[in-house]
This record gives sequence, structure tokens and C-alpha cells, in this order.
Amino acid sequence: MSVPTEKRHGAEVRSVLAGGALLTVSATVRPRAGRADVKCSGAGDAAVAERMQQVVRLARLTEGCFDSREQVVISIDRAPGRHERDWELAVVLADRMVRGVWQPVGPVLANGWSEQWQLGRVDGHDVANAPAHALLGGPQGLGWLGALTGQPDSAASVASARAWFPLHCGGINDSLCWVEVNVHPLAGADGEEEETIAAPGLDPVQLLAVRQALAGARHFDGRALGRWRTVVRFAQARFQGNSFELALVMADRMARGREFLARGRVIASGCSGAWHAGRVDSVEGCAPKCALILQQAVAGDRILLPKAWEGALAQEFLDAVRARGASVALVERIGII
Repeated sequence: MSVPTEKRHGAEVRSVLAGGALLTVSATVRPRAGRADVKCSGAGDAAVAERMQQVVRLARLTEGCFDSREQVVISIDRAPGRHERDWELAVVLADRMVRGVWQPVGPVLANGWSEQWQLGRVDGHDVANAPAHALLGGPQGLGWLGALTGQPDSAASVASARAWFPLHCGGINDSLCWVEVNVHPLAGADGEEEETIAAPGLDPVQLLAVRQALAGARHFDGRALGRWRTVVRFAQARFQGNSFELALVMADRMARGREFLARGRVIASGCSGAWHAGRVDSVEGCAPKCALILQQAVAGDRILLPKAWEGALAQEFLDAVRARGASVALVERIGII
């Protein structure tokens, strides 16, 4: 069994591509100095680089400790096929090796992928003729990342919850979009609360908005700061506006056991200029968003809207929602809603 030692200046992991060629993942670490926690290069392929960054940030969730002082830079020497994902495990391992989370005794060749990196799980691998010494993901190989250091499967320690919010652009793409919050207990966080929150796939402006909303709402809870490592996922990462904030905060509160669960979905629209005070502010688009919510609401759904919308809501909307077996609450503060 390998045990963590001091951090390396660099680490390399190889992976077998579908055509049999070897891909090399290289990772280095340097002082953060205000930069992003992870920087990735996908051999000229921006989509691969984005996926590398997503995988690394998701896979870090189940690590018990957190250190925001360093940046990890990860690159690959050749771009995999557009639909190949068997290299993902190699990227995750290189990130862990360079930070000293896992130190193998020799060179590492690894293949594996996962749909649930945020749970620390490795679902499987695609390579058919891997060398005998290869580390392969899946139930018959490396089923969870903690097994690298003799730790139990920590998926049960991750609490997850989703809430939905209306995405309105005035066209056929109007929909209810989900936001998912995954939290894992954190042992001793010395940095800022916002640094423990990752949202793979978001641009820097969106990421900042997510971090500020969650940090503010947790401050309102009183003793919620410094206790969790968090990964936020959106069904659709490209959107504008801040009306997602109430859904985000509700998903976080449900994941942390601070809110009663609905029989169905929680659908919410709202923002705040003062989450630290628990306040819920109005957002634009009352009429079209309510029409979209009514169109897609089903029995058991709980709909949360800003109290400021009360004068604009037609009684017909409230009656129609209740006729579908859903409920509506107009809120001006978060709490036990």
C-alpha cells in the first residue's frame, strides 16, 4: 500500500488510447498567487482541457483535507479521440500524485472513466489489451479512489441535492434547469469559504457568483462555514443572470440537512444582494417564468418565488398550480421553508 508523502515538483501518468498509442499526463505544482486552482492543457483541444479540469475538480470532493495555496498545472501530450474518456483516471491520479495525496512506488499506467467522480467512484475502463501492470478502473479493478491509500468507499459521505430554476430566453430553449450541490465533510479548512466551493464548467464570473451566494447563505446559518467541501453542477452551464441563486441556495441547504424535502422537485427563482442576512430579492421575468413553471409543474413539486412577486401573480396561476398537486410559497427570507 502506498501512503502520502511530501509533494512532488512533477508527476507523470500514462494511459492507453483506443488506437493503442500511449498518452502521457504531466502535472506540476506551483504557488497559487491568485490564479485558478487547476490549469489544464489538452494538446490544443479546448474541449478536452475543459473536461480535464472538470474531472479533477469533481474527483477532489471526497478528499478530507483542503489546501488552496497551490495551483496544479496538468497537460497531455496528445489529444484523445472526441468520444474517448478512458484517460480520465490518469488525469485524476496525476493530480493526486503531484499534491502528495497518493505516492506510488513506480511508474503508473492507468485507464478508467466515471460518471460520478464527485463520489470518488471509478465506473469502468474501455481498454481491452492493457499491460498486466496497468491500473484499471471499475468493480474488478480500482472501484473507488480511496482504495489507493487503503481508505473505504466514501461515496456515502457525500450528500447531494438538486433544485430547479426556470431558464427563460423567449424561445424554444426555455426550460427548467437543475442545479446540483454535492457536499463532503471537510477536516480543517484554513482558507476562505469560497475557495472550498468548485463549480466545474462555469466561467470565472459565474463561479464567483456561485461562491458568493453559497458563502453568504451559509454565513446566515451561523455555524455552517468551514465544514464542507463543495462541488456544484448545472444541467446547462451556459446561461446569464442571477435568478438561479435561490435554487442554488435551496439545493445546498437540502444537501446539508438544513431544509425539509419536498415530495417532488424544488423549483425556485430568486436572487439576493444580502444572502448573509437570509434575504430573498426579486428577479426579472415574473410572467414568462411563471408560465414556464406552470407548464412543467407536476404533483409534489414545491415552487418558491420572491415575496416581491406577490402583487404580480394572478390568482389563476396559484389555482392552476394547486390543481396540479404542487404548492407555491412566496418567500422573503431563507430558513425552514
